[in-house]
Amino acid sequence: PFFTPNADFYRVDTALQVPVIAAADWRLRIHGMVDREVTLTLDELLELPTIERDITLSCVSNQVGGPYVGNARWIGIPLATVLELAGPQEGADQIVSRSIDGMTIGTPTAVALDGRDAMLAVGMNGEPLPAVNGYPVRMIVPGLYGYVSATKWLVELELTTFSAYDPYWVERGWAQEAPVKTMSRIDAPKPLATVPAGNVTVGGVAWAQHRGIDGVEVRIDEGDWKAARLSTLDSIDTWRQWTFDWTATAGRHRLEVRATDADGATQPEDRTEPFPNGATGWHAVVVTVA
Repeated sequence: PFFTPNADFYRVDTALQVPVIAAADWRLRIHGMVDREVTLTLDELLELPTIERDITLSCVSNQVGGPYVGNARWIGIPLATVLELAGPQEGADQIVSRSIDGMTIGTPTAVALDGRDAMLAVGMNGEPLPAVNGYPVRMIVPGLYGYVSATKWLVELELTTFSAYDPYWVERGWAQEAPVKTMSRIDAPKPLATVPAGNVTVGGVAWAQHRGIDGVEVRIDEGDWKAARLSTLDSIDTWRQWTFDWTATAGRHRLEVRATDADGATQPEDRTEPFPNGATGWHAVVVTVA
């Protein structure tokens, strides 16, 4: 589906238990390199203007072809609006967001203020934010991997510098800044599936948040690349579904996919691991045609 159901949305947590926060008790503290420290209640946050946007999130730990990506309709308060209440000072190039469980995530201040739909999300797919997805408030920044943007159970925003503070994952060797890499995936047929000879629909998704997907190509058994059909563009911050009509002949076959983003950059063939700033490579599946 274009929208990932809340119950199926991927989770990558360091918390052993999902934090439980009563709405009446929640506070957001904004401090550090700001003109004035601000503390907001949930009611005060919700009094600010809201936006509703379709945004795909992806985890840096996702392997090529992996499941740690999902698309949802989020409602929230623009992050820039919240930061303006405190007045970020010149030189504050990093926002350190803190979860109630102590997790720290570092986001470039410039990205939060460059006009993209970075937000403090309070709703997901038409429902209040589920507890496992960060209730009551989580941060979302289109175009960045989650470990540098998607703080759940948010309670604090500190304006600081990259030179002054290393958040949780950066301390462990991951890159300070991590824009999402262009990626595509074959969802059907599944790896090692057996399909009948004749017309087979190959399908999947491709994503390059905040750049957008311009094209997807498929090749069979290392033959020529052929263009797949793309769904209508929802926004540059969401994935695009694609399909490809394959006339399948008997035997064992290898299917590969690659995507090109709106900047004209095509996924590289070389496979790299997720560490330290995201995996690269073409997703492939092997199927048997009976």
